[in-house]
Amino acid sequence: MVTRVGLLLAGGTGTRLYPASRSHRPKQFQTFGGDRSLLRQAADRLDFLDELYAITRPAYADRVAAIVPEATVLAEPEPKDTGPALVYSTHEIAERVADPVLLCAPSDHVIGEGFQSAASEALAAAIETGGLVTIGLEPTRPATAYGYIRPGHSEDGYAPVDDFHEKPARSTAETLIERGARWNAGIFAWQPRPFLDAARLSSLEPLVEALEHGAPAEGFETVPPVSVDDAILERAANAYMVPASFPWDDLGSWDALERVLAHRENSGSGEAANAVLGEGLTIDAAGNVIASDDKHVSVLGVEDLVIAAYDDRVLVIPKERSQEVRSIVASLREQGRF
Repeated sequence: MVTRVGLLLAGGTGTRLYPASRSHRPKQFQTFGGDRSLLRQAADRLDFLDELYAITRPAYADRVAAIVPEATVLAEPEPKDTGPALVYSTHEIAERVADPVLLCAPSDHVIGEGFQSAASEALAAAIETGGLVTIGLEPTRPATAYGYIRPGHSEDGYAPVDDFHEKPARSTAETLIERGARWNAGIFAWQPRPFLDAARLSSLEPLVEALEHGAPAEGFETVPPVSVDDAILERAANAYMVPASFPWDDLGSWDALERVLAHRENSGSGEAANAVLGEGLTIDAAGNVIASDDKHVSVLGVEDLVIAAYDDRVLVIPKERSQEVRSIVASLREQGRF
């Protein structure tokens, strides 16, 4: 009998949400205005499966276990993006669980009703096709921060993937949407053997070999940091897509808060709302994203900015440049101040 296993990816640091998300406080452990952490919400969405695992970096393992005590927590030897993490965890689950099929999901996304139905369809497609299945979400805008999947002819609720497009320019995103492409939500389903066989044909082959010989640490040392999309899925001949339309946002950057927070109207004015997380006062201000921990932030006469104040750090950038926060984090890391 097939065992349906949920696998939460919980090792990221969420650098584009600096300074709220930092190495000691990554975004999956935060609530961002909700009543549960993003990690706890992700685990609750997978409560319809038979078993639950989580993969994270060693520094986060105890905290993940405390937030999701029902999960078996795997600690990857070192963080090297989703490619090595998923090869390692898929191999480990295959060793521990009888006849598993995996549903792999990020722990830091915001997801609405309809997820479980789509996830069940993805798991069924993975069993039926013996392939690697990704969930493709119906786009609501020509987003340039997401990857896109262009499916082939659909059969039985799934379709072979014609090609992947990673973070296209806006004009390209518009064309892709017109041609039926969908967002790549980073939610995958597969059985261990097809996935590990595909990994053997990629840059992650040395890691697969090392895992077979019981040497995960040595295997991680030999492979580059790489996403599972770049290393495996985009090159796989047996990739399939299950279409879905549930509400979804990866909460990957500060401008995303406008889509997941209720806008608060500025008192005494008729201007456009600002997205405010924490305590804030806005006067003659519109279209801003304002976030803080225990600090009160007041703004006057500004538009379309991100203003984030956490701990001893303050970030102020144009909202349209939210994706560039990574460059700030890179500079801080070089200075040893992240």
